[in-house]
Amino acid sequence: MSIKVILVDDQNLVRQGLQSLLALAPEVDVVALAANGNEALEQVAEYVPDVVLMDIRMPECDGIQAVTKLQQRYPGIPVLMLTTFDDHTSIMAAIKAGAKGYLLKDVSLETLVAAIECLHQGGTWLEPTLTHRIVEGLQSGSKSGTEELTEPLTDKELAVLRLLAAGLSNQEIAECLFKSTGTVKNQVSTILAKLGVSDRTRAVLKAIELGLLSASDNR
Repeated sequence: MSIKVILVDDQNLVRQGLQSLLALAPEVDVVALAANGNEALEQVAEYVPDVVLMDIRMPECDGIQAVTKLQQRYPGIPVLMLTTFDDHTSIMAAIKAGAKGYLLKDVSLETLVAAIECLHQGGTWLEPTLTHRIVEGLQSGSKSGTEELTEPLTDKELAVLRLLAAGLSNQEIAECLFKSTGTVKNQVSTILAKLGVSDRTRAVLKAIELGLLSASDNR
C-alpha cells in the first residue's frame, strides 16, 4: 500500500516538479497539493495523509505556522520540511514546532523517498548538511553550553549522539560502533530521556543548544 503524501509549496513549478518526481516512486502516492499552510490544513482534513512535505517560507501561512497548527489538530501526521535555504533559525523553529525532519530541495529521489518512508514508520530524518549549519549558527552565538543536564551523557552515549546528528539509523549506528541494534535502540532511548526530548531530531537540536555537539560532528 502506497504512502499518502501531501505536497505544500508556494511555487507551482516546485509543486509540479516534486509531484512528477514522486510519481516515479511506487511507494508514494501524492494525494493533494497546497500553496500555503492554510490550504495544507484543508487538504489534510480532507485526505488524511501519512506524511506532509512542507516548505518553510510561504505567504499567508508559512511552514512553521502550519506545522504548529497541524501538530495541534493532527499530532499523528509527521511533517518533513523541504527548504532551499540553510537558515538554521527557521529550521530549528520548524523542528521545535513539531516537524519530524528536514531536507534540501535539491535532494535525490532515492533520499526523498527514504525520508518519507522513515517518517511514515515513526522515525525522524536529519539532513547532515543542514544539521552542520545549525551547529555553526548556534556556536556563533552565546547560548550554547549555558544549561547543564541533571544526568550527563556517557562517552558511549555521546558517540551514539554524534552519529544521530549525522543522520544515521539505529542499524547504521550499530554497524559503525560494532553493537547490536537492540543495544543502540536502548542507548538512544536513554539519550532522549536524559535530554528531556521525545524524538531524535529534538535530541540533536537540544544537544547543539547545550554545546554537546561541535560542527565537526556533522561532517
